[in-house]
Amino acid sequence: MPLKHILKLIVKTTKNFPLKSLLFPILLTTLILTFLLDLAFGSAHIPLNKVITILLGQQPEKIAWTTIILKFRLPKALTATLAGAALGVSGLQMQTLFKNPLAGPFVLGISSGASLGVALVVLTASATGTATFLKNLGVWGDFGLVIAASLGAASSLAIMLVVSRRVQDTMTLLILGLLFGYATTSIVSIFLQFSSKEGIQSYLLWTFGSFAGVTWQQIIILVPIILLGLLAALLLSKPLNALLLGESYARSLGLTVQKARFSILTSASVLAGAITAFCGPIAFLGVAIPHLCRNLFNTSDHRILIPAVIIMGAILALIADLLTQVPGSQIILPLNAVTALIGTPVVTWVIVRRHSQKSFPT
Repeated sequence: MPLKHILKLIVKTTKNFPLKSLLFPILLTTLILTFLLDLAFGSAHIPLNKVITILLGQQPEKIAWTTIILKFRLPKALTATLAGAALGVSGLQMQTLFKNPLAGPFVLGISSGASLGVALVVLTASATGTATFLKNLGVWGDFGLVIAASLGAASSLAIMLVVSRRVQDTMTLLILGLLFGYATTSIVSIFLQFSSKEGIQSYLLWTFGSFAGVTWQQIIILVPIILLGLLAALLLSKPLNALLLGESYARSLGLTVQKARFSILTSASVLAGAITAFCGPIAFLGVAIPHLCRNLFNTSDHRILIPAVIIMGAILALIADLLTQVPGSQIILPLNAVTALIGTPVVTWVIVRRHSQKSFPT
């Protein structure tokens, strides 16, 4: 074989291999670093080595640092990690299911549906005087919020799934999703008119989005729900890959499309609904993260994308949480304001790119 052909073969087989083989270790290292930075920065700066000392169970010079880390910042960082992973995977599943690069929990009104479910529980409890009873339920009250949010998300996703069969145009479906989000928001606004001041205030604060309001008791509920949702998504990698090539091709491979669609719908709804229930409706992460991973790994294989989205989602959520904090002050920026600044350029890039490329996914 001529030397030129041998060199071409070597270049072809090793193209991007070193970089791709290092991507996951790099992302994991970045995740650990951003997690530690999220614990270190805030109104009270704690040195990074002291953060590690506290996490290892040792006592630093200032006892107050241990309280700040373990009681406040660690639950917040864990919540951000779970939220980024869950919203990213939910968005990836929706984009594949709808064959829509702009699909996501927030853009298609899924978060609005989850918000409506939570509003029905919170505002109704406030209006009927049973809010104290819900708080006294503890874990079961939190679990009820997750169910309400997941049912609201599932209902929204089911409606959009039916609409997507009749409307093939991506931008039209996007507009309908936004309109559906506005409709659910208007329903919530009507409920607000009949609610108490305390109920209105607590709900409005919840809509700003935050990782800081989740307690250890709530994390005990959130962790298994998110892990089960992520595990289900990983098990659905092959059906998702088959659906990329169309339902007819998926059926020829022996896939039961209706069953696969229902499973994907359930997984995406639980992931988006659980995070919305505890953290509020968080915008743009679910849309932006899958596109970043597709372009970083240059693949549409969900066996690679789902783990990548989990890690990348956690990193971006932690970065967003870091940006909400103004070091050395008590000022905390709204989470959705920061995620919008992260997600808007990505969504804009996707829309502009679609004018030059008609194929999806990339």
